[in-house]
Amino acid sequence: MTDGDRNLTRREALRAAVAVGGSAGLAACLNLESQPTETGEANRNTDRPDGTESAAELPNRQHAWNEFSRTDKHGNPVLARHHVLLLANYVGDGPVDDVDRKQAANAFRELEETYRWASDGLLFTVGYSPAYFDRYDEPLSESVDLPRPAALAPFEDPSFDTPDLLVHLASDRASAVLEAKQALFGELETANGSEVTETIDGIVELVDRRTGFIGPGLPAEHDDVDGVPDGAVPKDAPLFMGFKSGFVENQATENSVTITEGPFAGGTTQHLSLLRTELDQWYNQDSREQRVAKMFSATHAAEDLVEGVGDNLGDSSLVSETGVGDRVSDDAFEEGVVGHAQKLARARDENGDPRLLRRDFATVDDGRTGVHFLSLQESIADFIQTRSAMNGTDVANVGGVGTKNNNGILQYITTVRRGNYLLPPRSKRSFPRPS
Repeated sequence: MTDGDRNLTRREALRAAVAVGGSAGLAACLNLESQPTETGEANRNTDRPDGTESAAELPNRQHAWNEFSRTDKHGNPVLARHHVLLLANYVGDGPVDDVDRKQAANAFRELEETYRWASDGLLFTVGYSPAYFDRYDEPLSESVDLPRPAALAPFEDPSFDTPDLLVHLASDRASAVLEAKQALFGELETANGSEVTETIDGIVELVDRRTGFIGPGLPAEHDDVDGVPDGAVPKDAPLFMGFKSGFVENQATENSVTITEGPFAGGTTQHLSLLRTELDQWYNQDSREQRVAKMFSATHAAEDLVEGVGDNLGDSSLVSETGVGDRVSDDAFEEGVVGHAQKLARARDENGDPRLLRRDFATVDDGRTGVHFLSLQESIADFIQTRSAMNGTDVANVGGVGTKNNNGILQYITTVRRGNYLLPPRSKRSFPRPS
């Protein structure tokens, strides 16, 4: 076994510990993170940075993560490796009272004091669903576009997430996301060396816990679950479909997804989908050229623009540079296939910029491959417009393109769940009033 193989196995153990959760998962993470690497070097995860003492040091936007995250050699922000999603309901009837609002505010602030606001510490957001705002007599401010989740394609039939709030925890350290969850819910006396004094225990009820991961090597360590053939995922792929994503030139900026007016100025909206992936045909029947054509475009495949997982592309998927977004109908008729990225290029705003800031990650929850597709946008209408472009209904049954077959990656994904949330600015993060 090579050092690289051993390190992959160690990363798999950390991922598995996050999935297990609880005290057993946390103990396993802390033990693994305290051990030296296989090369004998000190483990960087033993450096557990202190938290942020002053709230004034933190951005008012909860979603301001890029400045505090790693970047790759091309300048693309790199999402933290480990993720936990916590869906919960407020235990009271009707509106949240000020006592409980203050308790939650103190608990969220204590997390920031416990962990440094960074991907090697802890990044987190707290979002609120339309169902939460239904607790109040007054309507949600008109400056926020937050409809109830709905099916967004004629071929999908998802369930809808309706809990009051969604807490998203992210860190490069597996122990941090586990420990933070337990601290938040009053299950620990200390976290990251600090006493836990403020929690949301007693005011919310946990409804669901979901986990995920992203990064080179992690998906390849999970080919023993349903949804992907053994040994098929490239070892350096950050996601199960074998290609990079999150190119900075194909992402909305944090500024552009920020709400600019009204009581929630400085916030944003969040969409969360659970997508199940079926990748047997993707890897066992489709050729490399077909996979590139379906993920990017026929031009990318014909001109060999994508090497390996796509690191050679730099900071852009090249959909704008090649102009393939203007060739969707032509490619459907002439090539018999249209690309996923190619279709999305049609959903840009009036300035030609992407509408969504994606922060999605892979999952093997319930023993199946999938994606927790998480996006930020100024309004949910931006997400709906982008998803409509992805559906490609205008080119279905044109040439060799069907409703799902050869229509990007639609035939390989199934939308299982959808949910919409408002991420208020940090100053209104704790059980916000509607206006």
